[in-house]
Amino acid sequence: MKTYNVRIWSIRKRNSKSAPYQLRWLVNGAEFQEPFTTKTLADARRSQLVTATKNGEPFDVATGVPVSELREATSPTWYEHARAYVLMKWPRAAAKHRASIGESLAIAVPTLVSTRRGAPSQATLRKALYQWAFRAVRNADGVLVSRHEMEEAPAEIRSALAWLSANSRKVNELENPDLLRPTLDALSLLLNGTPAAENTVRRKVMVLSNFLRYTVDEKGLLPFNPLLRLDWTTPEADGEIDFRYVPDPALARSLIAAVRQQGARGEHLEAFFGSIYYAATRPSEAAALKEWDFVLPPDTPEAAEIWGEVLVEESRPEVGRGWTNDGTPYEKRGLKHRTRKAYRSVPIPPVLVRMVRAHIAAYGTAPDGRIFWGARGGRVSSTEYCNVWADARAIVLSDEEARTPLAEVPRLLRSAGVSLWIKAGADPVEVARRAGHSVAVLFRFYARILRGQQAVANQQIDSALKST
Repeated sequence: MKTYNVRIWSIRKRNSKSAPYQLRWLVNGAEFQEPFTTKTLADARRSQLVTATKNGEPFDVATGVPVSELREATSPTWYEHARAYVLMKWPRAAAKHRASIGESLAIAVPTLVSTRRGAPSQATLRKALYQWAFRAVRNADGVLVSRHEMEEAPAEIRSALAWLSANSRKVNELENPDLLRPTLDALSLLLNGTPAAENTVRRKVMVLSNFLRYTVDEKGLLPFNPLLRLDWTTPEADGEIDFRYVPDPALARSLIAAVRQQGARGEHLEAFFGSIYYAATRPSEAAALKEWDFVLPPDTPEAAEIWGEVLVEESRPEVGRGWTNDGTPYEKRGLKHRTRKAYRSVPIPPVLVRMVRAHIAAYGTAPDGRIFWGARGGRVSSTEYCNVWADARAIVLSDEEARTPLAEVPRLLRSAGVSLWIKAGADPVEVARRAGHSVAVLFRFYARILRGQQAVANQQIDSALKST
């Protein structure tokens, strides 16, 4: 509890040989005192307290000292504070977010040190923090603790953490915001010193900002957020897709056909890539699709050209085993930026209806109903489907095209699918709904294509105006 109800008395001399001068003051009615050997020392301390009151600084009721003094005396180090923050966030954070916090703080914390003398390499420090100090496990009593407290870490990891513990700055030292500049520089660079992507920097700085806000608002360890007092701007992220490298419909179909040419695994993954393109699912959403998510028309000649529907309601993004609650290399979660029970209905064209029906007939389903799985069971891994995709590119693209980012990653199939919908003249609101975007995000990512469609809309409106 803090108070401004402070009264400081004059120094008095008492009958004591060891400390004859006594300073007394009242804080919210409670008396505090400090003895001194000389009057000069007592006067200096009294001046400190008087200055604090003149500066409008509150005093702590329990200890009787100015709040700034209490912060300095009780301030943890940034290493200790970051570990506590990770344990606080862990129970309610998704696995991906846990990993993002660990990654960002593993870069930031080694910059907040008092010296570099005897420091381990940056790679070793980041590994020690990311894989050990900032990963949580439960002890025998079910309490979350840092991993290195429960498991025996390699010698270089133990040494790195010991060095960091000994040299980490205290939290209150960041009342000098300039000490944060090396942290922001580190978040802006890759380990090899090259600039990180704008979106990556923004994500890491956001983690740091949340951490500092927690430090100020919830823990009261700093009087202000030092990030807000620095002349430093987060890089602008250009969210618009580079459509030079998004496959057109003919290329998308050729690549999916090339997937099928690659033996048993390729045949199994054909409908996986088909779902990404024709239904614009994210790869993590395609990996979670189950048989009952599909509503298919009758398997009759009369219904051969009827559209079906897929209800997308789950995503299984990949993340390291150390970040999930059950030790799996992925987590089960709802749709991106949606509530856990939300779903979206996506109409699917006859070509995907046939592809999915043939896939289920040939392979059946996993025990939990999923229609796609990895070579060893479980979730189909990104390593597996990216390898198949790379081989498909090698089959379809020329040597010159293969050296460019054209169709470089499977998720560009999703961009190709959404682009096709826009170019076909579908309402942007409906396109956004099917893709699982907000309209604002759709316009940011696909602005160039949408601007191109404005000319078509203008012509249609112009024709309508002239006919009336």
